[in-house]
Amino acid sequence: MKISVIGCGYLGAVHAASMAELGHTVVGIDTDPWKIESLSAAKAPFFEPGLPELLKSTEETGRLKFSTNIAQAADATVHFLCVGTPQKTGEHAADMQYVEAGFASILTIVKPGDVIVGKSTVPVGTAERLAERLAVAEPGATLIWNPEFLREGFAVQDTLHPDRLVYGVFDGPTREQAIATLDEVYAAILAEGTPRLLMDPATAQLVKVAANSFLATKISFINAMAELCERTGADVTLLADAIGLDDRIGRKFLNAGLGFGGGCLPKDIRAFMARAGELGADQTLSFLAEVDAINTRRRVRMVDLAREELGGSLHGRKVTVLGAAFKPNSDDIRDSPALNVAEQVRLQGATVKVNDPAALDNARAAYPNLLYVEDLNEALAGAEIVLLLTEWSQYVELDPNVIGELVSQRILVDGRNALEPTEWRAAGWQYRALGRH
Repeated sequence: MKISVIGCGYLGAVHAASMAELGHTVVGIDTDPWKIESLSAAKAPFFEPGLPELLKSTEETGRLKFSTNIAQAADATVHFLCVGTPQKTGEHAADMQYVEAGFASILTIVKPGDVIVGKSTVPVGTAERLAERLAVAEPGATLIWNPEFLREGFAVQDTLHPDRLVYGVFDGPTREQAIATLDEVYAAILAEGTPRLLMDPATAQLVKVAANSFLATKISFINAMAELCERTGADVTLLADAIGLDDRIGRKFLNAGLGFGGGCLPKDIRAFMARAGELGADQTLSFLAEVDAINTRRRVRMVDLAREELGGSLHGRKVTVLGAAFKPNSDDIRDSPALNVAEQVRLQGATVKVNDPAALDNARAAYPNLLYVEDLNEALAGAEIVLLLTEWSQYVELDPNVIGELVSQRILVDGRNALEPTEWRAAGWQYRALGRH
């Protein structure tokens, strides 16, 4: 099939390459010339394992190209809307300007029989509003809402082998044909037995934000338990293991630590609360305010632990931070807990060196006052305390005896509960973690 992908950021670039991998002819459209130039050269403008190789292989087939010209998408039958919905400055609500602009550009080239597929995470009610505009511009075309469920670091795998496909479909004369068209797009995925869920557009829009809100709640729950564990001498990791064996609860997302960040969970739960308020149902999601607050408190507590381990003051101390990205296998620093902590430590008078395998360029642009060191050994040299804030495998696999020769004091605070305390203490390290003793 001939497919266009409108918006070539994280979601759109991965989706475009993945659709070409499935055998479709794809054009990715974006207004950013630098992004298009980079993608056209098979260079991902962000770090995502497997994406550069996928871009190269699909572009070599001739099935994938990128352009800033929306006219290049005119012969496509299916148009995927994949633009971002960041948080509005100074508000909790989602900034919808990119959705509005992307949809408006599609309306300039849409034809009878075309299917527009919304993948952006939007406030419920957006699809209904856009469908009204489409009915005026081209009543022979159809809008379906098809939310994405990507995990950064696993985006290619999650696109090509998702755990479910959600179609939010409006009633009307083009409904069945539109479903059949999207089934054709995803034929290879459906052939693997992937569940396909048909529902109304309102429910489809709620699925993504509901899923993210549940995951955020689960993370904040175990971090609330970590606060209690610190006050009682209990171990939050053992607690999580025990309750995680209950199959009604499960062990996933019960890893206590520094909390969540990135471009999805924080802004999605805030936008969800904002939309509930607009609908007059703000009390329904009031618990998410505490979920957000618990998450923020983790960062403050991390700074407190570092200060405690250094005798009550960070002023003039040499601190090494391991990690800048909000999670491993990503260069995404949006709402990064690691960088938030690093900056708080710096503001309390410490000299802070930051190391990360992929995110230093992005971090340097956002937090220019921190010191960024690409070589790990150099970053550790002379440190009075080490803060592990992003659980990259390179850090988890560190030998405590080897790096102990580099630092000036063997003090480590594990913000991700990623290390084995007995191993580090046996090597002479003063080890602390969130929710453990």
